[in-house]
Amino acid sequence: MADVAAEAHVSVKTVSRVVNHEPGVRPDTAERVRAVIERLGFRRHDGARLMRQGRTFTIALVVEDLANPFYSQVGAAVEREARIRQHQLITASAEGSPSRERAVIEALVNRRVDGIVVVPADESASSDAVLEASHTPIVYMDRPVRGTPRDTILSDNHGGIRSAVEHLVAHGHRNIAFYGDDPAFWTARQRRDAFVATHEGLGLPGSPRVSMGPHSSGSVQETLVPWSRGPEPITAVITGNNRITLAVLLALREQRLPLSLVGFDDFELAALIDPPVTVVHQDPAAMGQKAAQQLFARLLGDESPAQTVVMPTRLIVRASGLRRAALNR
Repeated sequence: MADVAAEAHVSVKTVSRVVNHEPGVRPDTAERVRAVIERLGFRRHDGARLMRQGRTFTIALVVEDLANPFYSQVGAAVEREARIRQHQLITASAEGSPSRERAVIEALVNRRVDGIVVVPADESASSDAVLEASHTPIVYMDRPVRGTPRDTILSDNHGGIRSAVEHLVAHGHRNIAFYGDDPAFWTARQRRDAFVATHEGLGLPGSPRVSMGPHSSGSVQETLVPWSRGPEPITAVITGNNRITLAVLLALREQRLPLSLVGFDDFELAALIDPPVTVVHQDPAAMGQKAAQQLFARLLGDESPAQTVVMPTRLIVRASGLRRAALNR
């Protein structure tokens, strides 16, 4: 800035006013300063300016897996809210590891991000001490944590699974299996428990048939084949997330099993598969938007008690929940 001032024969303060679009500079002087700026290639140091303001105008999003379409929709929604408020978004993956999540959050705090949205790797608030010391606002999403109350945005897991079971029962299914994710995840346990409770509440026969992950097509087949060919064969399957749905679809094709299916989470091409897949849609974009809005409310000074928001799910009925005999008519 001093170089520009010397070249344009003005004060550094005048250059600052031109750069920051402040009033008090004659038009011809401002034009001369801009010409020198262009010739010298001067660029404002935003980092220094923001440090003086005590803000970085950046927020962060920490998710389990950046490759998962669910989290890409969350990220797009958070970035949209950040852009509206002239903030930049830093996105990172904890890869399902609590220790990596802790390291990522501490690094983000050290970078002075203004706030963080986190999909926690587990239920322990591993970086609470760091966050408390830095006073960095945080919003948890998809899964809650223990410890200090924090703003949390969740899906209605119980309602979503209940709607899936009721849909299958309405189409004549009585023997239904559930394939869930790793039970270390809160959402996986919530959906499993919802399936068991609904199974028992509707008086469906036998004990609930549940297989928890992590799953691959091979692990699914280990239980799917005997369950579908035993004395009380299952006629339908409910899956706990979009990746398990794909594993089950592959297993059904490889074993040529005519089972009906309802998946938790919508996914690309679900409507193009034969038959089109009925899903419980939990709207990751709406969850990401709500989480970002709550974070920015805290950044604007909202000091109300931490709140938990449960976002509704919606059953998207296609054809895979029908009994296969009905499909073949």
